[in-house]
Amino acid sequence: MLIWLDFLTPKQLLFLDAIGKRLEACGYEVFCTTRQYKEVDDLVRLKNVEAVVVGRHGGASLEEKLAASAHRVEELSHIIARLRPDLSLAFASPEAARTAFGLAIPHYTVNDSPHSKAVARLTIPLSEKLFSPAVIPRRVWTRLGARRDQLIQYRGLDPIVWLKNLKPNSKVLDELGFDATRPIVVFRVEESFASYLMGRASEESVLVPIVNDLVKTCGSEVQMVVLPRYEQAPIIRSHIPEEVVVPAKAVDGVSLLSHSSLFIGAGGTMTAEAALLGVPALSCYPGEPTIVERYLIREGLVERITEPKRAIRRIRRILGNLDAERESQREKAQSLIANMEDPAEVIVHHIEVAFPL
Repeated sequence: MLIWLDFLTPKQLLFLDAIGKRLEACGYEVFCTTRQYKEVDDLVRLKNVEAVVVGRHGGASLEEKLAASAHRVEELSHIIARLRPDLSLAFASPEAARTAFGLAIPHYTVNDSPHSKAVARLTIPLSEKLFSPAVIPRRVWTRLGARRDQLIQYRGLDPIVWLKNLKPNSKVLDELGFDATRPIVVFRVEESFASYLMGRASEESVLVPIVNDLVKTCGSEVQMVVLPRYEQAPIIRSHIPEEVVVPAKAVDGVSLLSHSSLFIGAGGTMTAEAALLGVPALSCYPGEPTIVERYLIREGLVERITEPKRAIRRIRRILGNLDAERESQREKAQSLIANMEDPAEVIVHHIEVAFPL
């Protein structure tokens, strides 16, 4: 029994790699594909994941995205037609959904991002099952083309899949030249190339003013790292002081968060990771808050602050009372996680029922 997994982003890699390992442990054969995309390329090497690279990221414009997607479907069709997998499973991959549908292969999709409406509309109608966190109301998915009998919800957030048995690697601190005894502040820039942020995200990131102000106010008191996306590293470096670390390649982000004092994010996944790890987390996401972000805000695990001066004031308060802030955050995170399901267990169970060995 062969199952095809297609991942497009670092988050999807972590999620589907964990599910793939569980499927293999159950006796299924797994075949993975991805696309050329710097962050994923680096993470594939970092995590020693076996995957065939098919196609590339489409870049910033809608025309480039469309062309890249069309070419990728064509390339995938030749590979998948030869393999004839029994099931296709992807995390909101338009190319996997279209290829599987065209070749009459059952397709399951996972999605926690209804704010990415274009991707949802391109994947959900072509899928037999849609797996999603229960914090996202059913009506949100039905408006995007989901059938009620198609939707399977789990009581948990997606990062639980790769955080559940996490063993942080301290080598990431050596790679960045950081001292574990001093505060570490991690910044993650926004998805500037995402279709749902077109016109809202700046090339140098909304976080740049906060980084610059924090350097002025805290100086050498804290160690700072900005994690870029795509080819943003040179642009980010040109807008911030040289003492702030901007890695040229992907780092073990989860291990870094585990050793960090504070996280400031303009995206979704690392903000959720930080919150669930018990790290004080601020969100400067430039769009409307996502449903998952709103949930974490309600639970007291994320603070949304988009105005740089307010963000700096809050950051300084957290750093000035770090032990208490961290302890409070850890307690809230542990309490929340204790009542969550593991999404991977839910998905693997449904595959075992529908495709028994």
